[in-house]
Amino acid sequence: MVRKVIFIILLVVAAGGLQAQNMKLGLLVYGGGGDWYANPTALKNLAAFCNKTLNTDFNPQEGQVAAGSPDIFNYPFVHMTGHGRWAVTDDEARNLRTYLAAGGFLHIDDNYGLDEYVRPTLKRIFPDAELVELPYSHPIYHQAFNFPNGLPKVHEHDNKPPRGYGLFYQGKLVVYYTTETDLGDGWEDIEVHNDSPDAHRKALEMGANIIQYAMTGGAG
Repeated sequence: MVRKVIFIILLVVAAGGLQAQNMKLGLLVYGGGGDWYANPTALKNLAAFCNKTLNTDFNPQEGQVAAGSPDIFNYPFVHMTGHGRWAVTDDEARNLRTYLAAGGFLHIDDNYGLDEYVRPTLKRIFPDAELVELPYSHPIYHQAFNFPNGLPKVHEHDNKPPRGYGLFYQGKLVVYYTTETDLGDGWEDIEVHNDSPDAHRKALEMGANIIQYAMTGGAG
């Protein structure tokens, strides 16, 4: 039986901005050996930035949630990062598929080394869907902050431009995958990676765009 999902968080899109009450940003705890915990200060900083710029009221403490847990349905937005391997069991794939099909949103940020595992694992979750590169005109780049050239470059990996990919379910973007950018590192406390204030700010602005898009479907 397909689970009927009701997110218990109240979301209101108003003229003053996106209202998010009693909500934590979710951090995906996953198996396979990757360091899902790689950026411990990232989501608290992103939550604070969204509270300041989007008129949200996020709890600064992230919510760590396992891929196979029913608790994931309490998080309209879940972030995933890491450097290593990501694998899902059949039950985890089914849980993530149900979550995303029911209106959830997953942002995956390759912290370098995750890419080779993302695509086959997403294929297990949505066998009939393909990752596609999003054009710069996509609304996710034009929410509260405008990124006419797509993702900002925070850290160098392989001397490649940053890229953002989407996985769609019934025409709706449910997974946004960012690579060669390191947004999560850019969200961290600025002294962790000694990023420039400009890189830190741009990473947070793009993160706020992702949050706004995930919560409004691009209407914000």
